Amino acid sequence: MVLLGNLAAAGSTATFLRQMRRAQRADGGPASILAIGTANPAHCVRQEEYSDYYFRVTNKEHLTELKAKLSRICHKSGIKKRYFHHTEELLQAHPEFLDHTFPSLDARLDITATAVPKLAAAAASRAIDEWGCPVTDITHLVVSTYSGAHMPGADHCLAHLLGLRSSVRTIMLYVNGCSSASTALRVAKDIAENNRGARVLVACAELTLIMFRGPEEGHVDTILTQALLGDGAGAVIVGADAKPGGSAERPLFDMVAATQSVIPETKSAAAGGFRSDGFHFYPSMEMPGLIRDNVEQCLVNALGPLGGLSGDWNELFWAVHPGGPAILDKVEEALQLEPDKLMPSRHVLSQYGNMSGPTLIFVLDEIRRRHDQHNGLGVMLGIGPGVAVETMLLHATPAA
Repeated sequence: MVLLGNLAAAGSTATFLRQMRRAQRADGGPASILAIGTANPAHCVRQEEYSDYYFRVTNKEHLTELKAKLSRICHKSGIKKRYFHHTEELLQAHPEFLDHTFPSLDARLDITATAVPKLAAAAASRAIDEWGCPVTDITHLVVSTYSGAHMPGADHCLAHLLGLRSSVRTIMLYVNGCSSASTALRVAKDIAENNRGARVLVACAELTLIMFRGPEEGHVDTILTQALLGDGAGAVIVGADAKPGGSAERPLFDMVAATQSVIPETKSAAAGGFRSDGFHFYPSMEMPGLIRDNVEQCLVNALGPLGGLSGDWNELFWAVHPGGPAILDKVEEALQLEPDKLMPSRHVLSQYGNMSGPTLIFVLDEIRRRHDQHNGLGVMLGIGPGVAVETMLLHATPAA
């Protein structure tokens, strides 16, 4: 009866539905990043020591040529240290993790089932503390990882660890690789702008234990991932319209627009998948060249319709996923960026390595710390499997 009365008062079903839609959507500007939190495991390995460490714990010190190759890659990486959930003690307790001929996926997933949500909770707790609002005000949760495959997933476990409401609406994203944070933030932006009063917690966490294995002759991909990848988690709180009651929320970055482009004929350039011995990732040596040749056109396609933002890219600040030094070099070359534009990305790479998706959240955190190195509009650039290029136009607010 109430619904029929509303329909009659509205005059027509179409008018009533439009009114309902307006009531549901946020009435403020674009969604904003309201807080950022990051976390890493306690175990840290210096990069200059990593080659000795890796070949010792895998009992492969006799592979001297591969060890020398890893040492050279580590030296050129620009990385100073990385953090890992796995320790020597854990690897000694699971010798099947070191040899690809032994099935080990079950044991790896048993570990990540609890370790991934715990690491994500550490980052999320820091974001929530910075946000300054009750955890029960979170309405939506978006979680992303390639370090597990469970049902119910890391989203439900994280919600329990944080004490979120039982009515929180969750989304679980699996195996989005290095673009996972930008993908999750794009989803969060859409949720916040289409649900009045929504506060979305985004959490990305990765543990390289899922793909750790010993070196093998003829498998350069294993050596490359061992030289670059690390463990970490990043969390962001996203909202659009202002919270009622005069909340002291402080937007850090307005999320102006988000798009995704896939470079044609590149589906094998950053491929991966689960096997009996864990997750296999196959990085491509073609990736830096592909990014150099295509990144500007992806940006023109994404930003051009917004009002002629293409042109002098140095007028913007840049949050670029630091997949490795070659990726950053090629982005810098293609866009003719001044050296300081990618310093936040290079700094994060040097201190943590490539943590896959969470790395970009670390870069955003670093940008807001460098008060003199961002102003006005900027671009967040995620690069992941596909090859997918995720672009988000950001506006740095005074609170940042």
